[in-house]
Amino acid sequence: MRLIQATFAAIMFLAASTASAEAPVLVVPTLAGGVFDLGALKGHVVIVNFWATWCVPCRTEMPMLSDFYQHHHTEGVEMIGLSVDRAQDLPLVRKLAATVRYPIAALGDASRNNFPATNALPVTYLIDGQGIVRARLTPEQDSVTEQSLLALVKPLLNRP
Repeated sequence: MRLIQATFAAIMFLAASTASAEAPVLVVPTLAGGVFDLGALKGHVVIVNFWATWCVPCRTEMPMLSDFYQHHHTEGVEMIGLSVDRAQDLPLVRKLAATVRYPIAALGDASRNNFPATNALPVTYLIDGQGIVRARLTPEQDSVTEQSLLALVKPLLNRP
């Protein structure tokens, strides 16, 4: 619970300066058994999506995120879905994770995670190849659609 509270506090900090803030450290084991290390993904555009099983908008956008990842992964797009669910909800998290093509992890398993918190879910961060947060998307601000992601991601893929 403290990790989630600390993460929420950090998200509020980052939200104020997402246009040019360096992405926080994020190292987390995925539910599939791998390790997602944001720092090791320099040169890639990375999408970090915070979600929960109880969040209807989160579950609604997951198929679109999965399709986006499948179509753009070979172009240099990486993605992680971070579930903020409680540990006892892990079976449902695993069930939903099986329906998407991108890696899913439980936020409670993250080490050195300093992403800031939010009052609402889902929250999606777009990080460029240099590790700079370029966008923070929330339902009340910017809808995460295939078109909105493509408009944000394509220019970042073309950067040296």
